[in-house]
Amino acid sequence: MTGASGERGRGRAGRPIRPPRLARGAVVGIAAPASAFDRAELASGLRALEALGFRPRLPEGLFSVHGGFAGDDAHRARLLERLFADPEVEAVLCARGGWGSLRILPLLDYAAIAARPKALVGFSDATALLAAVSARAGLVVFHGPMAAGLGGAARQTRTGLVQALCSGEPVSIRLRRREVLRPGRAEGRLAGGNLTTLCHLIGTPFAPDFRGRILFLEERGEAPYRIDRMLTQMRLAGLLAGVRGVVLGSFGDCGPLEEIGRIVAQAFGERRLPIVAGLPAGHGEPNRTLPFGTRALLDTSALRLSVAPGTAPRRGGRG
Repeated sequence: MTGASGERGRGRAGRPIRPPRLARGAVVGIAAPASAFDRAELASGLRALEALGFRPRLPEGLFSVHGGFAGDDAHRARLLERLFADPEVEAVLCARGGWGSLRILPLLDYAAIAARPKALVGFSDATALLAAVSARAGLVVFHGPMAAGLGGAARQTRTGLVQALCSGEPVSIRLRRREVLRPGRAEGRLAGGNLTTLCHLIGTPFAPDFRGRILFLEERGEAPYRIDRMLTQMRLAGLLAGVRGVVLGSFGDCGPLEEIGRIVAQAFGERRLPIVAGLPAGHGEPNRTLPFGTRALLDTSALRLSVAPGTAPRRGGRG
């Protein structure tokens, strides 16, 4: 654990590195980068993971507790690094969110993570981890369900995870016309995540750069004025500059969706870029898995968001 490496593990021509595609029987390591989790919920999620054809790997120390965290900061960072270093582990799935991923970002060796590309999956508080690994290690990462919630997840959530990690096909999501807030067509790499967590990255060395990106946002339990405040902070910090399109996931318990849409549209002023709502991803169900870092096409005329595959064929043809 050597600290926040400034090296970027980009592929040819600066393209993000796609981790190897998974096949049935792949070993999926369980990481706990943030809050402690409920053991019964994790056990249910592990059974669901096995039913999908994966083999969960629980590293030593996974059940540690330090205050409200799954171990102290150094422990959680070390556990994540061990999963990336383990040659048998083919993907890493976060156990749960809560709070704490931001605390371990300066402790990770991103060059070592880049040296062994693996699919990293999580959302909510794990947005911070996805953003850092994407920027510092240059990997395509995956905004999707976490282990402790997988047991009670909708069928589309589970099958969406398998599709994103195993199929090699684009993630294609049909949009609804009534949820088009601003029409248009945009191409760019997909990025983003939980709105609150993205705001927590502002002013840190890990603040994301969304220029040329299609920005995905989701949230839960934040009043409309707080959504407005966070988007204003992002705009004043320059994070919305250069965004080519916006897709909104679930905004449960955040007030009327019409009001949320109006606030988001106002944050971008008169800029001519497509904005759509209602993507089945985030804290609601279903929670579709989205690759962050691959090319996406948002087309409101075709009512379609299409995201290029986030994984690459395995060497030797497996997967």
